[in-house]
Amino acid sequence: MHGYTSAGVALTRRPGPDLARGIVTHIPRTPVDPVLAMRQYVIYQEVLASAGWRVREVDPAPEHPDSVFVEDTVVVCGDLAVLTRPGAQERRGEVEGVEASVRSMGLRVARVEPPGTLEGGDVLRVGARVYVGVGGRTDLEGADQLARLIKPLGYEVEPVGLGAAVHLKSAVTALPDGSLIGLPHLVEAGAMAPVRAVSEEPGAHVLPLGGREVMVSAAAPATIRALAAGRWRVVPVDISEFEKLEGSVTCLSVLVPDGAGTV
Repeated sequence: MHGYTSAGVALTRRPGPDLARGIVTHIPRTPVDPVLAMRQYVIYQEVLASAGWRVREVDPAPEHPDSVFVEDTVVVCGDLAVLTRPGAQERRGEVEGVEASVRSMGLRVARVEPPGTLEGGDVLRVGARVYVGVGGRTDLEGADQLARLIKPLGYEVEPVGLGAAVHLKSAVTALPDGSLIGLPHLVEAGAMAPVRAVSEEPGAHVLPLGGREVMVSAAAPATIRALAAGRWRVVPVDISEFEKLEGSVTCLSVLVPDGAGTV
């Protein structure tokens, strides 16, 4: 590992006591072990730290079962933090605590305004191209607002229709070289660059950590082997308790590279 270098800040938020009551949309509800979930969360933080990220915890929101999925509350592009307006109404109270954290980092702050909805899990940035999943938690108005906010920074938003996926990044993510990986049948045909299909749902979620290092769920052994064969440096992480709530390796953090803010 290369913990002696600094990649930037990784925002995380510890799971609350009511984690097991989190929203489940496309899979059956199964029991969640809160003690194991906390252990997995700490190991997840340790992996980020080992990869050079300075882990900073957002203030807990114990009254919000899904608040550990901090990615959904803010989209960071350059020095701009766009506070979202979750499509799941019961999650909207999660945003306030995240605002305090991004302001403390020196980021400029904007927000998605009613009636638009946008969740960060629907936002996949690949270079200057930003794909936004539409049809689940995010609507076209939310995507349009994001486009207006980040276009001056050089980004172009491309809406992508979603099938039976909670978020766009539940279906497709990007490797560090910009190539896409995931479950192409869950996104609108032709709306994205070609997607390398995986055989395991957890393998659709890849979190670039810097260089050729990527985090992947330990529940995707075939994908891990395939990526390793492609000379990616794969770090498997067990997040089984969060996967019971349709979470993934991307959901549990917001990575803000050095230089985005003032600290």
